[in-house]
Amino acid sequence: MDAVMGDLLVFAPAGVEWRPAALQRARRRLEALGFAVTLDPSVRARHQRFAGTDEARLATLHRVADAAPSVALACRGGYGLTRLLDAIAWPRIARSVERGTRWVGHSDLTALQLGLLAHVGAGAAAITWQGPMACDDFGRDDAAGGVDEVTRDGFVEAMSGTLEAIGFRTEPGFDGLDVKGTLWGGNLAMLQSLIGTPHCPQVRGGILFLEDVNEHPYRVERMLLQLHQAGILARQKAVLLGDFGGWRKSPLDRGYTLKTAIAHLRSVCAKPILTGLPFGHVPTKVMLPVGARVQLLVQGRDVLVGW
Repeated sequence: MDAVMGDLLVFAPAGVEWRPAALQRARRRLEALGFAVTLDPSVRARHQRFAGTDEARLATLHRVADAAPSVALACRGGYGLTRLLDAIAWPRIARSVERGTRWVGHSDLTALQLGLLAHVGAGAAAITWQGPMACDDFGRDDAAGGVDEVTRDGFVEAMSGTLEAIGFRTEPGFDGLDVKGTLWGGNLAMLQSLIGTPHCPQVRGGILFLEDVNEHPYRVERMLLQLHQAGILARQKAVLLGDFGGWRKSPLDRGYTLKTAIAHLRSVCAKPILTGLPFGHVPTKVMLPVGARVQLLVQGRDVLVGW
């Protein structure tokens, strides 16, 4: 297929990428979708558990921003962006967004996306996309399920500019909810790590979405309670919870689950807390424009988030 979707640059801003076969699968699949794909040198960089030294990864971010590709797609997350937050030239990232770059990823990339929102403020120059990553999603081999069709199609629609809303089913009890606000959030642990720093957005009247992986429900509850006790949840119009899988039960749980943890949060926080958002460290994930003004509508158990 001829490239019709624009240029797409795959880069590694955080953890080291150790899966060359997945990287090549991702490249082929993205090219088949119509993207002109370039692999940034950072995807082959190695330093301890990182895709290069801190200085090299900072240079990667600035290089990608200055190149301003149509799509800047992280190959994976891991850990590493927190080390760079104090040194990132945020105006350079914002200028790339203004020139049309759509930064896409989740997990550790949450730090970059929320940092941009904090330093630039809500508006066109701060909009990035929580969504799939090159190797983790487009590079998944067929034995592991290949590329999820919902994830793939949503990514193509968002990158082509035709995606205007996402929908999902939630629990009963929120019928008639109709609110507007700035959509923001991402990985719960990453957001928690930003609290009290200049890189944490001060969003009022927003719609906050959260996900995490490999965190036991008591840890999820503890992080959510910190957001509540810090006043962050009280400043939102609604909270959307995605997937929180990958954890193991403990003999100490005795009936304590993620469901009971969320029930406790609802008992102390009066804001609407909706579950069921198809997003997180799972194959099926929707695209979410961080920093965009959205409307959240609930009819029965059907939720629509439009922008």
